[in-house]
Amino acid sequence: MKTLLDALASMFPDSSKTTLRQMLQTGRVRVNAEIEKNARRELEESDVVQVGSRQSKITLPPELTILHEDEDLIVVVKANGLLTVATEREKETTAQAYLNEYLKQKGEGRIHVVHRLDRETSGVLMFAKNFATREKLKDLFAAHDIDRVYVAVVDGRLDPPQGTIQSNLLEKKDLRMVSVGHHADAKLAITHYRTIETKGAYSMLEVTLETGRKNQIRAHLSEAGHPVVGDRLYGSEQNPLGRLGLHAKLLGFDHPTTGKHMTFTAPLPAAFRKLFARGA
Repeated sequence: MKTLLDALASMFPDSSKTTLRQMLQTGRVRVNAEIEKNARRELEESDVVQVGSRQSKITLPPELTILHEDEDLIVVVKANGLLTVATEREKETTAQAYLNEYLKQKGEGRIHVVHRLDRETSGVLMFAKNFATREKLKDLFAAHDIDRVYVAVVDGRLDPPQGTIQSNLLEKKDLRMVSVGHHADAKLAITHYRTIETKGAYSMLEVTLETGRKNQIRAHLSEAGHPVVGDRLYGSEQNPLGRLGLHAKLLGFDHPTTGKHMTFTAPLPAAFRKLFARGA
């Protein structure tokens, strides 16, 4: 199996091993959007290795990795624990604030929020770079013309192993979303799931959203009796990952200017892979 140092040697054939190790030690190398300094780390075929520029003065924190940027939009991978937008308690340590500073350093405008990921959810997140693009992208979300695939680690084994959960979701005073009957403020939510793997007390699901309501996946899986691990708000008492077991794996859409269909993916977090590793 190829090591990270082997991969770097293939990417930079003219660089010495000393230079390659310096890249690692200075935090320039990321594997699956996470900084990696271990030269001996063994890589799987699906692992994505990225090396940041040494000369670049424009930097982003390790919690954000840019997958794509053009004149109209930016697509990033957000780490768990990072807010998408500001709250009353936290104004600066957010994806929005970091990207605003990034554009400021480039002499550009401000970020426009299109959609959000919960603080403890990692994965693919998109922002617009101008108002017109934001409105076009929001129309795509409203029309459900966005491909969104998540990976969820949940308590137990779902029966049936794949299916669809549909309900009207309403936000309660404690900020939890719950399924209700007919209610003027409730919104239709449709969640498709498929079991990828089950190991011991946990299952890994691929979840596809047909609608995009607040906490939709968390609420639906909890009400099905299989809450996302680490999700105390929705009833999980298990936390084998040390974080919320939810990851935005894929985001696909038609570019609002070019019309080209674009798809972006974020590799599974290491904690997810470790929990379901054979022999672990």
